[in-house]
Amino acid sequence: YGELPTAEHLSHFRRLLTEHEMIHEGMRNSFLGYPTHGHPMAILSSMINTLSCYNVDVMEMEDEASFENAAARLISKIRTVAAYAYRTSTGQPLVYPHPELSYCRNFLHLMFSTPNRTYEPDSDVVRALTLFLILHADHEQNCSTSTVRMVGSSGANLFASCSAGVCALWGPLHGGANVAVMDQLQRIKNSGMSVKELIERVKLKKEKLYGFGHGVYRSYDPRAEILRRHVPKVLGKLGRNDPLLEIARELEEIALSDDYFVSRNLYPNVDFYSGILLRAIGIPVDMYTVMFAIGRMPGWIAHWKEVRDGNSRIYRPRQIYNGPTSRDYTAMEWR
Repeated sequence: YGELPTAEHLSHFRRLLTEHEMIHEGMRNSFLGYPTHGHPMAILSSMINTLSCYNVDVMEMEDEASFENAAARLISKIRTVAAYAYRTSTGQPLVYPHPELSYCRNFLHLMFSTPNRTYEPDSDVVRALTLFLILHADHEQNCSTSTVRMVGSSGANLFASCSAGVCALWGPLHGGANVAVMDQLQRIKNSGMSVKELIERVKLKKEKLYGFGHGVYRSYDPRAEILRRHVPKVLGKLGRNDPLLEIARELEEIALSDDYFVSRNLYPNVDFYSGILLRAIGIPVDMYTVMFAIGRMPGWIAHWKEVRDGNSRIYRPRQIYNGPTSRDYTAMEWR
């Protein structure tokens, strides 16, 4: 709404998140129809659309109260849907949300608890996950946010618009970038290639360096700086080292001292350390982009509301045609 909430409003919204954390049993059973090798992003996108079938009472959103109710449902239920998408992909049984747990603690419960064992996450792990979601909540007119606005401008409902945002986010050049970073770090470790060798291959354009550079930032991405400080804390609290973190640190140090990268404003972006943080928390690689979607959901909803409240016309990007102005028709027998 453009302002920080009062204590009363915040308490009210928290109650809404708890009230709507469950999903309909019919929808819950739908997860059983997906193959175990199905990608969690595919399941997430389709299930967000399915939510509209079970939440028809908030589809019209004729006033602010119904909008707030719909927003709370989507923000709360995406956490449950995302965890169920993961468990479906691994063939694990689904567990119910716990109404007394905080948002992130509840998500970790849905991800890692079993019917006969409750997962108890460390408080620093919960804090790190909370930080991750906050840092991903919104970030100007990127691909997925523009997609949500585009779809919403047609009058499409909130669930359909955010489902489209998930599909846009899935791309490796957008939400899947942190997966590419982890793949590259793992490949360096497995191959025995030195970081300096990779840097030289990048400068010769034989290799692409993932997690560096940004369409907006011309210096160090401030989100990356925050994540960089928290990764060692989480690993230290869990009592383990991550060899990929050491490779990432060396890669960053060498790149930031090389004029090739500095002159091109190629500094670490949020994707460079987000994957390492999620790995430390225990989130599998296939779920990295799903985690991005959970964090970005409040931002998408806010953008959708802005489009709806603006009474704007349907979006129609302009195009400039640069093909031939005239072409002769050739009959089939002459082609």
